[in-house]
Amino acid sequence: MYYNLPMHQLHIPHEVRALCEQLKAAGYECYLVGGCVRDLLLHREPKDWDITTNATPEQVQAVFPDSFYENDYGTVGVKTGSENAKLAVVEITPYRTEGSYTNARHPDHVSWSTMLSEDLKRRDFTINAIAYDALAHTLVDEHGGQTDLQRKVLVTVGDPHARFTEDALRMLRAIRLSVELDFALDGTTATAIAEQSTHLEKISKERIRDEFSRLILSDRPMQALYVAQKLGVLKHIVPELEEGIGCDQNQAHSFDVFEHNLRSLQHAADKNWSLQVRLAALLHDVGKPAARRWGDEKRDWTFHGHEVLGARMAEKILKTLVFPKDIIQVVTSLVRWHMFFADPDQVTLSAVRRIITNVGKEHITDLLHLRMCDRIGTGRPKEQPFRLRKYMAMVDEALRDPITVGMLKIDGTKLLAMGEKPGPRIGWTLHALLEEVLDNPEKNTSEYLDKRAKELFILNEAELRSLGEAGKERRGKEDEAAVAALRTHHHVA
Repeated sequence: MYYNLPMHQLHIPHEVRALCEQLKAAGYECYLVGGCVRDLLLHREPKDWDITTNATPEQVQAVFPDSFYENDYGTVGVKTGSENAKLAVVEITPYRTEGSYTNARHPDHVSWSTMLSEDLKRRDFTINAIAYDALAHTLVDEHGGQTDLQRKVLVTVGDPHARFTEDALRMLRAIRLSVELDFALDGTTATAIAEQSTHLEKISKERIRDEFSRLILSDRPMQALYVAQKLGVLKHIVPELEEGIGCDQNQAHSFDVFEHNLRSLQHAADKNWSLQVRLAALLHDVGKPAARRWGDEKRDWTFHGHEVLGARMAEKILKTLVFPKDIIQVVTSLVRWHMFFADPDQVTLSAVRRIITNVGKEHITDLLHLRMCDRIGTGRPKEQPFRLRKYMAMVDEALRDPITVGMLKIDGTKLLAMGEKPGPRIGWTLHALLEEVLDNPEKNTSEYLDKRAKELFILNEAELRSLGEAGKERRGKEDEAAVAALRTHHHVA
């Protein structure tokens, strides 16, 4: 079905329009297709731009010399010279037909076609099977994609069993797209997913990881994982999570382990936190089912050591999904230390420093975010109670560069080399210099301090001691003021 649209109803970047104009000038057909057309019709900004044409890859490269072709599917990457990363390379693919999928991953062979219809009917979902002629302002919709966009329903092109047999990853993609777009899964499509979810075992872990990561980074990962579990998909991705279903916790929790993990993840998504925080939130209590024991003393469940067991499980899960080593290391560390003792009335600053050492300065904020996710995941209304805010102030205090003589561009060894005798005069001199630097940080240079130190050398012991003690007292006041400012910042002053 062809539909004419008013001029400029869909905004097409000039880089994309220019490619279409060049292809048509060379005598070829040219359409935008797939997710970019879907997003345009939904008034969303496309993440990327795909063009399909009746030209072969070799013919496309003849039109666009500044291009590359390095795959078996006919996709030519054309460099546009755009400063916009989304438009720097636009992919142009010939109309194509596909052979059988004997491995539920990739077609056994691909052939170029001269008919747009042949290309559209091989696509996954009706909303992705709409083509748009950006120059004639014409939509080609042969599978009811526009109707499904209006109904907000995700439907496969043709028989869903056939589409999922061709590429089993489409089942996970269907769940991810449904939450990204806030669409319902068509009943027949959902049934087919439930019946064919075992085919996901044939998909490479790298492809599953990429699709799973996009799902985790969506706005509604909790909903997606619930659907994935109900349709039998989750057990082929992270089966360990399902061990938490029906695993009741102690009185501090309102939900079983499974729902608690999902709610913790959702809070990380609501805050738009990083992939590593989201993964840690999802996996932080994955070790609880195996660690759960009944405690007769309190007549309640205990989970001693679940963070240690959970860290090992998280590492295995992420390695199985072939996540990068740096992400595995960070997530495993966050899971291992998420039970850090955070009572500010009892914890010491040295204990806080040990936690910072355990997870690294660059990830201590991630650990605090994970604690907030954990708290919200229990069903508690506030993510930052007073005690956690106070602990955060202590973290900032531990991270703060201390105001000490170590800040100076001179030290005791240098003073001795310059002729000062060993003894208390060394400390007095350094503290006297520190006071001057606190007044004027620009004085913290080797040239100035060397010169000033020589001037202090000639002072008698009483004079030098007086200056040194004044400097030490000044340092203490500066420290107190800095700590007070941190506590005020966290509303715990």
